[in-house]
Amino acid sequence: MFKDVSSCNTYNYGDALYWDARYVEEGGSFDWYQRYSSLRPFVRNYIPTSSRVLMVGCGNAVMSEDMVADGYEDIMNVDISSVAIDMMKRKYEHIPQLKYMQMDVRDMSVFPDESFEGVIDKGTLDSLMCGNDAPISAAQMLGEVSRLLKPGGIYLLITYGDPTVRMPHLIRPVYNWKVNLYIIPRPGFQRPEGCSSSIKSYLEPIPITEKGLLPAEFVLEDPDCHFIYVCKKDDMELSSATTYGLTVDLLQ
Repeated sequence: MFKDVSSCNTYNYGDALYWDARYVEEGGSFDWYQRYSSLRPFVRNYIPTSSRVLMVGCGNAVMSEDMVADGYEDIMNVDISSVAIDMMKRKYEHIPQLKYMQMDVRDMSVFPDESFEGVIDKGTLDSLMCGNDAPISAAQMLGEVSRLLKPGGIYLLITYGDPTVRMPHLIRPVYNWKVNLYIIPRPGFQRPEGCSSSIKSYLEPIPITEKGLLPAEFVLEDPDCHFIYVCKKDDMELSSATTYGLTVDLLQ
């Protein structure tokens, strides 16, 4: 549960000054890890288009724009960088479904409890895990995410962190989350000839052990894959509801 030293460089990804400088230098748009087209089956299956959605660490990604084009009606985007937020406000001022606020995800007290049906995180927890006081920052952010989710709501985490480094943060009893795990290859990945894999379909959840880890015999076909954790805030009234698996038609 410590800082992800092996996956970080000398930059402090939890620092607003780093991101302000980066967005000033780069401009344009950039989606970390995966585009919406790859994540759509998971988003559409778990977060209805009528949901109020919170995009944490939105940066200058176009994912929220793509979601609106796909029918999502209300997406609040927050980021620690005022440069990114100002840029995105100007870019999307003509799209009322998209709202932007400068905010540190470790303190989102401007929003009341149970404000959102869905929270999407594409690399933001990873950034905090590369920053100073990583475990504390992670706990602060996840505590806020849990507070803001309505009962039955979904926290969709897309991360490079495998279960050994992410599940200890996600399975804390205080959150009362039920977690499903999916694994998808990085964009452009080509399976080497003769490569074996334990994954039958990217749309099927990965079986995990009682401790929330991958089975010892599990084989990853792409060592640089992305892990998708679907964390559902438990609701006693919803616990008996049917859970449907992902279907290929959601790819259309």
